[in-house]
Amino acid sequence: MKKKVLWINPFPTDIFDATFRNELQKVKQADTIVDVVSLPPAPGPTHLEYSSYEVMVMPELLRAVKKAEEEGYDAAIIGCFYDPILRAAREVSKKMVVTAPAEACLHIASTLGENISIVVGRRKWIPEMKENVHKYGFGEKLASFKTLDMGVHDFQKDHAETMRRIKYAAREAVEKDGANVIVLGCTVEFGFYNEVQEEIGVPVIDASIAPLKYAEFLAEINNKFGWSHSKLDGYQSPPDDEVISWNLF
Repeated sequence: MKKKVLWINPFPTDIFDATFRNELQKVKQADTIVDVVSLPPAPGPTHLEYSSYEVMVMPELLRAVKKAEEEGYDAAIIGCFYDPILRAAREVSKKMVVTAPAEACLHIASTLGENISIVVGRRKWIPEMKENVHKYGFGEKLASFKTLDMGVHDFQKDHAETMRRIKYAAREAVEKDGANVIVLGCTVEFGFYNEVQEEIGVPVIDASIAPLKYAEFLAEINNKFGWSHSKLDGYQSPPDDEVISWNLF
């Protein structure tokens, strides 16, 4: 059975769409259809490094998730390591599974080792990401956050420099912080994990590959066994009459 997965770049620009489409095509399962979209063009942020930027894209992002289910996708991925609106997205989705990079990376990393270090671009990112680590239940496995002093749009400018910084941070995480798994804490840190992994000698989790693999897994167990997000309480969907009468979508 084919699985349809939608990667949503959560900002109103398509500058990353083609790149992610190409990267995800390389690693998807043969029976998976992967599409990549961004939010409708409009004035707004081209990255979500600030919480205030996150808030600005939330309504359109929620609509994109709702539309994905209406169009028959089996899974949607919110493509930012902050995992914006993940709980809300699972509310508006009736049966389609929804995941995001931090959640996916942490679940995978926690099965591969006991101490996880997350390599991020800037110190600004750490407080919100640390909140998510604890919210997801992985606080005891967090060895450290390591920063590269790079923004979202910097990672792919000079690959050699980005690689140098990631290797330095990963090595320090292993040797000084006791990490035995490294997570690259931004979806745009793609293309570096394999060389770093070979040199450092521990699993290095790519934040674009991991959520795709996790989404494929969630879609498969939902399609085969009906295991989707529980609607008993936290992920309960809003009443249809309210959604319709308030014209929310």
